[in-house]
Amino acid sequence: MDFLGLKDKNFLVAGLANRKSIAWYVGKSLEECGAKVIYLVRSPDRKASLETLLEGREAWICDVEDEEQIHSLAQCFSGKNILFDGFVHSIAFANYSRGIQPFHGTLRKDFLQAMTISCFSLVELSRALRPFLKKNASVVAMGISSQVTAENYGYMSPIKAALESTVRFLAKSLSRESEIRFNCVKSSPLKTSASAGIPGYIEQYLYAEQMTLRKRAVTTQEVANTVLFLLSPRSSGINGQGIVINAGMDMNYFDHSLVYRQEGESK
Repeated sequence: MDFLGLKDKNFLVAGLANRKSIAWYVGKSLEECGAKVIYLVRSPDRKASLETLLEGREAWICDVEDEEQIHSLAQCFSGKNILFDGFVHSIAFANYSRGIQPFHGTLRKDFLQAMTISCFSLVELSRALRPFLKKNASVVAMGISSQVTAENYGYMSPIKAALESTVRFLAKSLSRESEIRFNCVKSSPLKTSASAGIPGYIEQYLYAEQMTLRKRAVTTQEVANTVLFLLSPRSSGINGQGIVINAGMDMNYFDHSLVYRQEGESK
């Protein structure tokens, strides 16, 4: 039984970087359900690096930092006679080349670049793709499970908060003319290549894992499973929401093992 009802549906998955990407796990899982997936990648070089992984799958190039490329993408789709049942926004970038900086030391150009790529691109892609989305399509963006103030994550935390707010406003805005749903999946730290570029990420990933109730980190596949549910007709009543998937991490601040680790005690 096709419980999720994804067979023969069309989806656009934006943000494929490598085999560790959330975008790859989502796309592969959609394909396993019988869906047709078109991938969106950042550059010709990135597409070339993914040749073996893609194995003949359809992939389009769009650097969302360039507004003209988003317009060109829409023009390309206009000749394909295709309607999407949904798309996934799994795109984020922050410039950590200066290493860990205090938030008040954030450079304007770095903040605006990260905001453009990681947040406002959802607005621009939604606007450009609107003619190619079915009336009841589902759009899912990737957020974070809590508004953390980790120093190494820096200005990306308020930008991810802006992304979640953007999801709500898009859900409201598009409701005037369609039943397109917008939701955000808010995951705890994952083992992705993009995350590995954040200074001090591994240490915080291991700490976050110990904060989960099960003492085992959330996997990228578990996140992909949640995305698939939100893309499916089975989630038709969910709109404008941030769905947390973190194995209970955000309710376990005073976990016994973490509290007494500080004193080297076992009680």
